[in-house]
Parts: sequence; structure tokens; C-alpha cells
Amino acid sequence: MMQRQISAISGFRASDLTLGETPRKQSRPIQRAIVLMLIATGLLSLHVGRLVQLQLVEGKQNRERAENNRVREVPKPANRGHIVDRQGKLLAANNLARSIYLWPKEQTPEQWKVTADKLSPLLKIPAQEILEKLKQVDPSSYRPVRLRQAMPPEVFVPLAELVGQMRGVEVRPEARRFYPEGSLAAHVLGYIGEATEADLKTHPEYPMGMIVGQMGIEASSNSKIAGVWGYRLIETNAQNQELRLIGETPPKPGETVQLTIDLKMQKAAEEALGNRRGAVVALDVKTGAVLVLASHPTFDPNLFTRKITTEDWQNLQDLENPFLNRAMQGYPPGSTFKIVTSVAGMESGKFSPDSILNTSAYITVGGIDFNEHSGGYGEIGFREALAFSSNTFFYQIGISAGPEAIAKWGHRLGIGKDTDLKLLGLSGGDHGQMPTPEEKEKIYKEPWYAGDTVTMSIGQGLVLVTPLEAAVMVSSIANGGNRVKPHLLTSMTGKLETKPVATGIKPGTIEVIKQGLAAVVTEGTGRGLNDGSIPLTAGKTGTSEVIGQKDHSLYVAYGPAEKPEIAIAVVVENGGFGSMAAAPIAKEVFQAYFGKPKKVDESVVVSP
Repeated sequence: MMQRQISAISGFRASDLTLGETPRKQSRPIQRAIVLMLIATGLLSLHVGRLVQLQLVEGKQNRERAENNRVREVPKPANRGHIVDRQGKLLAANNLARSIYLWPKEQTPEQWKVTADKLSPLLKIPAQEILEKLKQVDPSSYRPVRLRQAMPPEVFVPLAELVGQMRGVEVRPEARRFYPEGSLAAHVLGYIGEATEADLKTHPEYPMGMIVGQMGIEASSNSKIAGVWGYRLIETNAQNQELRLIGETPPKPGETVQLTIDLKMQKAAEEALGNRRGAVVALDVKTGAVLVLASHPTFDPNLFTRKITTEDWQNLQDLENPFLNRAMQGYPPGSTFKIVTSVAGMESGKFSPDSILNTSAYITVGGIDFNEHSGGYGEIGFREALAFSSNTFFYQIGISAGPEAIAKWGHRLGIGKDTDLKLLGLSGGDHGQMPTPEEKEKIYKEPWYAGDTVTMSIGQGLVLVTPLEAAVMVSSIANGGNRVKPHLLTSMTGKLETKPVATGIKPGTIEVIKQGLAAVVTEGTGRGLNDGSIPLTAGKTGTSEVIGQKDHSLYVAYGPAEKPEIAIAVVVENGGFGSMAAAPIAKEVFQAYFGKPKKVDESVVVSP
């Protein structure tokens, strides 16, 4: 029995040991499972963290980038409206060209540095300039930046081969501004350029790369000419290739602007002026419409339809201020101003249209001798005094009428601020001046001397008149005493804002001055215009002294003499006598207006 108990106890212990050994053997797989679970949990956490970063932290940016890779809003520039002359002939138009655009978001700043280095030698644009262009864009915008427009074939052909290898670079066809007549009427037309940073701030509606007028009619009528850009919504692949069109807003082209300028007359004026410094203006004497507005030196606005080169800019600097519109700058008017002195004398009541004065070799005022041209003309009236341009006659008229009267009637005839330059839409213009004694004291801090009145009466001294004002002055005589308002847009002709203003000059005063101006051409200093090639015209020569230089040459005129239609003013800097340089230019403009006489072919024999 004792043995059975011992055996039982022994069996129990054996069994107990066996049970104790089994759990230790099973713990190893459990530990491995736990390790695997921890590793899996860690990896899963990494994925979850990455998903949180992509979806929550960077989600908006990534969604925009993904959408941009798929859908793009491509701007479509609007064609600028044409500018035409009074007959509808083109002065500014458009032709097809190619431009290069960059999509800033398509590359990182570091990648763009590499791309800029590749583009620089092809486009001849410094790499740093390309990068600066990219920095001008709002970082949140996906719109492209126009880097260069109107690329010549030698540039865009090799560039087109590389575009597919450079992400975010696109060559696109679009319209380019074109001036078919080159430099003709450049000071009227102006030029265009890409909107500056200041332009974009002033006009937030402008897209990047917007072309705007920078001078002349291109600038003043930009709101009409520019048009409204459109957009194409397209789907692209990763290679920037268009897959399909999703939507489109077509651009609205700009309006055509018609000028009062006459192309034929403008050409005649500029060709006659040639390379000499000066200006020519022609007006419709009834409406004030500007038919000619020429200034030299000038420039070719086609230069500004592309990136201007250093050589181009240097060539412009070699000229004497080519952007200065000399038609709107003041010159001493010389004897052409005797028209104003005539009006002041008769309208002052001190002289009548029939007044006769004695002329001599000189008159002495304040101890100074003021000379005549050629020893005096004896006793003459206004008609002869204008025809032969007697100085001593007008010295006496001016002294009697006084500087205040001369200035008063000069203003009424259009000299000074009475001619509104805003109607022209041209910047950079100035007004003439005719200071009175009070104004001289205020401006120059000097008293008025009797000699100032003498020189003022013949258009010297402190008097300045612009060619535009000179044309207004002679128009006022031609049309019977109404001061016209010069303007360049046909849409303004006949409107209330351009309606001529009555000067109040008596008909008798107008008539005797007209007789004198016609006599200038028939028997006086302007006889060169009386050769039968044009109808009889009327005019007044002028020669103004310039200290240390050759005299300026001037001429004002209107025609026909009987029923005036147009008025002309010409200034040739340092051209000498008015009859020698300025008057022949006016003749060419008259011939363009009236038509040159047909030449007879002497080789044709007519049978009796």
C-alpha cells in the first residue's frame, strides 16, 4: 500500500513536471507574433503619418498641383484694334508672330535656374532676367508669364525643338503690332509695350503680359484699342501636350480708331522736312481736325513691338531727342507773329484797316536802334506791311497797342493755354508764351522795358509759339475769326467739345489781314508758292533769331486764298529765311492736298 502511495505520488510529480515543461515551449511563437505585430503597427503608422501629411497638411497644394497637371486655363491675347487715317488707310495693324511663355508652377526655383541657363543663349536674354520675370508672378497663380514676343524664325525654330524637353516652356502663335508706314506719324501713333508693374497695379484686370500703349494715340485710346483677353480651359498630359478642350472664352478684339490724319499729306510733309529738325502741322480751318502733325527727328514704333536691342537704343540716342514732339514745343515765331500784332493794333481802336504809317531804316527806342529789313518802305498800310514784312511798321503798331493788348489777342487766336492739348490725346506737349509786364516781373524777376514791346511786336524776345498754335492762329484768320480746337480723332469732329470759338475780331480787321497774306504770295516774300502748281494760297514768312546759331525758318499759310480749307504751319530749326526752307515744305503739303498738276509727256506729238 505504501508502495502504491509512493507510486501515486511519484506519478503525480512526473505528470506535474510534464505540465510545467509544455508552457515554456509554447511561449516562443507568441513572442515572435508580438514582435511581428509591433513591426506591422510601426509600418502602418508610417503610412498613416504619410497619408496625414499628404491629405491634411499638404492636401490643398497637392490637389491644386494634380488639377493643374490635368486642366489649365490658357490666356488668349486679344488683337489690338487698328489705327487708320481719315480715308481708312492702315497706320497700325497686326500680323502673326510667335511668343514664348513660361508656366512658373511647373518647375521648382532650382529647376528654373537650369532652364533659364538653357533659354538664355537662344533668346539672348540674361538668365537672371528670366528668373526675375518669374518672380513677378503671384506664387499662388498658375497663369503663364510671357517671356518674349515676336520671335524671329532663327530663334523660335531651334527653340521649338527643345520645348518638349523643358517642362513649363511653351511657344505660342499670337498677333504682333505692326506699323506698315514705319516711322511715319510716329509722334501721333506712339508705341506699345508690355504692361509694367505699375500698370498692373493700376489695372488689376490686366493679365500678365498685357500689351498697352506707352505713348501717343496707342496710349490715350488704349481702352478702345486693347480689347479684352479670352481664355481656353484645356486638359494636358505630363508632357504639356494638349489632350482636349474643356471650355473657351473667346477674346474680344479692340476697336478700330480712325484719325483725322491724312496719310498722303503726312508723307509729303515728312519727306519735305527730310532729316532737318523741325515740325509741320496742317489743320482743317473749319473743324480743327489735324491733317498733318509731323516732327523730326523721329523713331520707328516697330522697334518697340519686340525687345529693343542695345544697338537699337544706341541708335535712338544718337539722334537729337527723337521722342520730342516739336510740333508742340515753343519757338520764337518771328514775322509770322505780325498777324497777331495786326489784330491787336486794329482791335485796340488806335488803328483802322486803312491806317497808313511811315516806315524807315530804323526807329530808336530807349536809346537803342531797331532796324528795318532794307531801308524802309515809305508810307504803307497793313496790306503792304504784311506783304513785305516791314519791321518798323509793326514796331509802331506794337508800341501804340501795348504788350497787354498783343498778349490778349494772341491768346484769343490760340497761342498759350487757350489751345487745349488734352483734346489731342498726346503727352509731352507744351504751350507758347506771351508774358505781359506783370508776368515778366513774376516769372523772370525783371522789369518790363520799352524794348520788350518792340521785340514782342515782331515775334522775338520773350514770345514763343508752337507750330500747332501757329496753325490755329492762321486758321482763325482763314475761317473769318473763329479759333478752332485741334483734335486727332474723327469721332470728335463736329462735337460740342471741338466746336470753334468766336474770337470777336471785326470783319474789317480779318479782311485786310487776308489781303496782306495773299499779297505775301502774289508779290511778297512767299512768291515761290505762286507758280501755278496749286491754287492761289495766302501766307506769312518768318525768320527768328537764335543766339549763337543760324536763324529758324518759319511759314504759316492757308489755302485756297478765296475759300480757305486748310491751314499749315512749318518750322525748320536753323533753316534760315522762311521763304527758303519753310515755305517750300508748305508748298509740298498743299500739292498733296490739292493734287500735283499732271506732267505733259513731251514725247507725244499731237497732230494739228
